[in-house]
Parts: sequence; structure tokens; C-alpha cells
Amino acid sequence: MLARLRFTALRQSQAWVRMASSAPTTKNYIGGEMRESSANKWIDVCNPATQEVVTRVPETTNDEMLAAVAAAKKAFPAWSKTSILTRQQTMFNLQKLIKENMSELAAALTREQGKTLADAEGDIFRGLQVVEHACSISSLQLGETLPSVSTDMDIHSYRIPLGVCAGVTPFNFPAMIPLWMFPMALVCGNTYVLKPSERDPTVTMMLVELAEKAGVPPGVLNVIHGTKPSVDFICTDPDIRAISFVGSNHVGEYIYEQGSKHGKRVQSNMGAKNHGVIMPDANKEHTLNQLVGAAFGAAGQRCMALSTAVFVGDAQQWIPELVERARKLKVDAGHKEGADLGPLISPAAKQRVEELIQSGVNEGATLVLDGRGVSVPGFEQGNFVGPTVLSDVKPDMKCYTEEIFGPVLVIVNVDSLDDAISVI
Repeated sequence: MLARLRFTALRQSQAWVRMASSAPTTKNYIGGEMRESSANKWIDVCNPATQEVVTRVPETTNDEMLAAVAAAKKAFPAWSKTSILTRQQTMFNLQKLIKENMSELAAALTREQGKTLADAEGDIFRGLQVVEHACSISSLQLGETLPSVSTDMDIHSYRIPLGVCAGVTPFNFPAMIPLWMFPMALVCGNTYVLKPSERDPTVTMMLVELAEKAGVPPGVLNVIHGTKPSVDFICTDPDIRAISFVGSNHVGEYIYEQGSKHGKRVQSNMGAKNHGVIMPDANKEHTLNQLVGAAFGAAGQRCMALSTAVFVGDAQQWIPELVERARKLKVDAGHKEGADLGPLISPAAKQRVEELIQSGVNEGATLVLDGRGVSVPGFEQGNFVGPTVLSDVKPDMKCYTEEIFGPVLVIVNVDSLDDAISVI
């Protein structure tokens, strides 16, 4: 409780936002300071359940982005020479602070992203696991030796930091994915420039503030904001040595191409169309429970969502029961008790999902459960789409070929396992 009270007091000042006449604004974090941007373009961040403007994010200026990289570059020599045990202790401190403030982090995440509080806590917890992994750096950073590889010759290998690294993160896991990136980079001795999603930056900024309290020195971790201009900057700036990205195929391919072209190491984790093959000899109860969670959890807004189920033979008889379980899921604002699905991130996302559902109907699929048009009392302006199931889907349909990124399960019916393998 004491930790929660301390964090509440901290949030009352909220160093990372400034109250404007219309809405608070989110700041850049450069050289250990929360800095108000001089940007002339701002992006509204809305609560997806209400359309209330929660904060406004700057399209960070080029000079501000250069300052972030300069701060990271300046901090690198000292940080890279800091002992592994000191960097490890920083991660232990960060781990403790995240645990102490889990509820506040989850509430902020739900307010901007929309997912249920249970999903939000899971989002943070899975990121926390990476911080815990970073705490084992004293064994992860070990080099290797190979004696007598030749006459009077031994081989010694060392793991050394690269320098300034950068990360670009998506809206759907605004805590987990930043925590995939900067803790491992920092504990290995690198410095970092992070660009969180412009759709839900607050929980990331809270994590950065906790990192500062954990002992991350000024300049070691920096945050810029924006859309394509900030991505282009990260891809082309000569002082950034490596880029991590998680997000859509289109953006990921672009970052991979541009970053590689400019001599950077790039890891790009993109979208997916995940399949589950349902055999008739599977455990029915377990299978249906897992299908509902995998297809509709987080409102389907995750690259690991099970968006396609291939039912083999007699397993197709389970489809009506699957539909009934999906129908019972409660659609509500993420902070409401008992909510199973929250809203989608934006009105545009809702429109796209509904258009893909309709495309399936137009192309001959059977709409056995329609989640369009759902209205949540008290949140009528929310971006809600309920659980949806399209059956009799064919592999050439648009709803099959595209990643829907919503609470939609498409079902393909086949006669045998060989047929299922051929479809996939």
C-alpha cells in the first residue's frame, strides 16, 4: 500500500505530461529530463471506450530527435564501462518497482489501449518476465574460450555492447513490448532511444520513470514520439547501431529494408495468420476453452491470436458449442468488472474489422456469430466489436488471407489431416 501511495503522489505531478487548455500533452524524455516538445503537430490519444482525449502526443521535431540520440551517444562510454553487477542491480530495482506499481500501470494501460484490466496486468507481467531475465545478465554475458585451436593459439570471445540502439513499439502491448526491448539493451551496456506507439504512450512513460528511479543514469534511456518521421529518423540516423521493431507487416518490412540499407542491425517482428488444426480425437472441453481464449482474448488485437481454426472431420460437430461459448463472452469497457473483451483501439480499426467480416459474407462464408453493432450501455461511443465467427471459409477469401486483428475467428472445414496441412 505504501508503494501505491508513493506512486499516486508521483502521478499527481506527472512530470511526463503538461496540462494544456484542451488536454494534457506527453513529453519527450531526453538526457534524463522530461522535455516539452516544440512540435507544431500533435496527435490525440483517445480512450477507445469513450473517445475522451486522454493526452496529446507530439510529432517530435528533428532537433529533439537529434538531441535524444546525442544524449544516448554521450552516455554510452560511461554506461558501457559500468560493471555488469551495477547494471544487474538496476534491473533488480526496476523489477521491484514494476511489481509494486502493477495496478496503476494496468489502469493507465486500459484507459488508453482498451483491453481488460486482467489482460493489462498480463501485458505488464509478461514484460516483467523479460526484466527478470535481464537480472541474470552475469551468466548471459559470459564469453567463450577455445584453447589450443592451433599451435600456440587460443580463442577468446567477448560480448560487447553495440552503442546506441532504438526500438519502435506497437499499440497492442504498450508495456510488454517496450520491456522486451530496453531492459535487455541497457543491461548489456547499450544506450537506447525508444519510440512508443503514438496511440497509447502513457504506460511506457510510466515505465521509463520507474527505470529512472531504478537507477538508469541520464541519457542511457531516451523517448521520442511521433509517426513516420520519427521512424524514418531512427532508420537513417548514423549514430543508431541497431533497431528492434514489433508491429504490422507493412511497417516492419519498411523498417527492415531502410534500417539494413543504412547499415544497422534490424530485428523486425511482424504480423501473423495463426492456425489451429482441430482433430476429432482431441479433448473437446479443453480444445473449445483454449480456442475461445486464443481467438478472442485481447479483442483479437495480437499477432499471436488464433484467428483461423481448421476443423477436421467429425470435429466440425463442435462448432455450434464453440459459438455458444463465444456468445457468452461479455463485451464492456476494459475497466469494468467481468469484462471479457474491451474495445478496439480506434474507430478506424473497428471499421476495418467490420469490413473484413462483411467481405467474408459477400464471398460466401457463413456468419454464424455476428459481433457487429454491439452497444455497451454507458459506452455507446466505444470501438466495440463482439466475438464473431465465420464458418465455411475458403483460402482465397479476403477474411482468410488478411490478418483481421479483431475478435474474429474464421473456420475452415476439411475432411482429413492431410487436407488441413494442404490448407496451411
